[in-house]
Amino acid sequence: QILYLKPPWTLANLLKCYKKHWMAVFGYVVPRSLLSTIECLSKHLDADKPFDSSTVHILLQESKKLLHAFSCRSDYNGVLPQAYAEVTKLCETLREVRAALVEQDLSEDIMVLSENAACEKMEATMPNLQSPEEKELHPSFHVAQENRHQEIWSVLEGVWNTMNLYSIELFQKLDPSAVTMAAKASFEEAFLGLQKLLAAVKDIREGIGR
Repeated sequence: QILYLKPPWTLANLLKCYKKHWMAVFGYVVPRSLLSTIECLSKHLDADKPFDSSTVHILLQESKKLLHAFSCRSDYNGVLPQAYAEVTKLCETLREVRAALVEQDLSEDIMVLSENAACEKMEATMPNLQSPEEKELHPSFHVAQENRHQEIWSVLEGVWNTMNLYSIELFQKLDPSAVTMAAKASFEEAFLGLQKLLAAVKDIREGIGR
């Protein structure tokens, strides 16, 4: 009779009911601090825009916290454990997809570096068939050289940004006080990513040496 929104509920309706009756009802069932979880879910699910992988990761983790808290009261006829298992499965799928994307980006970076190194080696071994006068008549050579340098710089910057991201995640794992709401990969993902970066940096060094 006093319910804020009458059923049938959408997920958005349900989250509004949680917020409306949190202090009087739900705060006595689960920790009241979980109101921040309800607000996080409500805020993102009400937004009319697509999610990036970081936002999806946050929403899944917050959902697991809420489901786990209610599981301490009841299993709700087996529905809650099933929901928790499905959310956990989604977390694993997302982790695999993100790891695959990182691996793909690194592979593409290494491929570009290898192609650039091969081009430079070919140019170094080609006989010089142009006279100084002919070189001056072809400024496109200098433009191409500059573009290649910019491309190499872009690849190096991408490797650096990826390395920096994993470094932040590692420090967050080692120092819990540094953890933020940003999406964090697992320690194993961070370690594997650094191993891949080592291989990429090795290829970069060999390319520069050639």
